[in-house]
Amino acid sequence: MTDYLSDEAHRPGRIEVICGSMFSGKTEELIRRLKRAKFARQKVEIFKPAIDTRYSDVDVVSHDNTSIQSTPIESSSSILLLASDIDVVGIDEAQFLDEGLVEVCNELANRGTRVIIAGLDMDFKGVPFGPMPALCAIADDVTKVHAICVKCGNLAYISHRIVDGEKRVMLGEESEYEPLCRECYKKAMEGRM
Repeated sequence: MTDYLSDEAHRPGRIEVICGSMFSGKTEELIRRLKRAKFARQKVEIFKPAIDTRYSDVDVVSHDNTSIQSTPIESSSSILLLASDIDVVGIDEAQFLDEGLVEVCNELANRGTRVIIAGLDMDFKGVPFGPMPALCAIADDVTKVHAICVKCGNLAYISHRIVDGEKRVMLGEESEYEPLCRECYKKAMEGRM
């Protein structure tokens, strides 16, 4: 038993991606994994884009108000500077970071660091978002989580924007976005035309 635990603490680096629509539990799952790593006495560092100030300027906070302390960053290159001698790196809202995040995550994993990333896989138009598609491609493990469609109760497919605006990045919550399944999203888009 001790050998198994010893092996777990010294596993080679890897990249884990948690993706899906808004309200699907991505950040909650990220926080759960990071808290388990802290409980295992691993050195953990968490990062989030500095533009994400919805619940807190500093902490990563899920929609159900679970939180964990983090370091806000302007660019992915900051992660390499701040994550030396760290066992586990967590990154929330990765879709808002630059494309250099892919290289940063690969470098960390190649150094032996476990990298856990959470982010939207698609924007409100259904287009793959930021570095997330490339991160999914290089990940050792991808977990796709789903919200529930607010119209029919099926698994949600997309974060549908319910306010006007074409700007790709618009921070928001339940008053700006709703999770919809593919069929309900299609109906919503037909209704707009």
